[in-house]
Amino acid sequence: MIVYFKNMRTRDELKQEAIFEATVKLVNQTGFVAGSVAKIAREAGVSPATIYIYYKNKEDLLVSTYKAIKQKIGVAFLKDFDDSLPVRDILKKLWDNGFEYISIHSEYFHFAEQFSNSPYAEMVDRAEIEKLFEPVFKVIERGIAQKIIKDVPFEVLSIFIYFPIMTLSNKRLHGDLIITDEIIESAFKMAWDAIRY
Repeated sequence: MIVYFKNMRTRDELKQEAIFEATVKLVNQTGFVAGSVAKIAREAGVSPATIYIYYKNKEDLLVSTYKAIKQKIGVAFLKDFDDSLPVRDILKKLWDNGFEYISIHSEYFHFAEQFSNSPYAEMVDRAEIEKLFEPVFKVIERGIAQKIIKDVPFEVLSIFIYFPIMTLSNKRLHGDLIITDEIIESAFKMAWDAIRY
């Protein structure tokens, strides 16, 4: 009997994962309006009624998908995070982690990018998302306090820290440029020179 319930739970998790992946795929292909619950259900191989077991409505599905992606990105960026290291070394590790994750999971990045520029973004508690990246903010604050990093708003710093990673790791954004370790290293040095005190 215990095995039966365990298998049921696994199957449910697999359905939810299928719904998540189908949502990302269809929104990326057709946009938020055309990506209906019925189409997402068909892509996921479940009935529309199954989606409503997990989500209240389409908006809840989209918001939840975005939050799940940001959670995945946060975990990836903070992999092997060590705040005892020098600020530059921490940011370099975050840079490498972010580049690797977005390169492998560009479809998640593309969904998050579309979502953050849509009206659905207003349904997300920004503080909840920022909490996922709190260790990064603390490192930046430490760098500013120690006069290692320029004292400007984080939104400005992120233009030089985060956006180069997004551009270089996403083939849609950098065209035919072949990204090598040397280019990644050079780009980080340029970003670091832009933000360091």
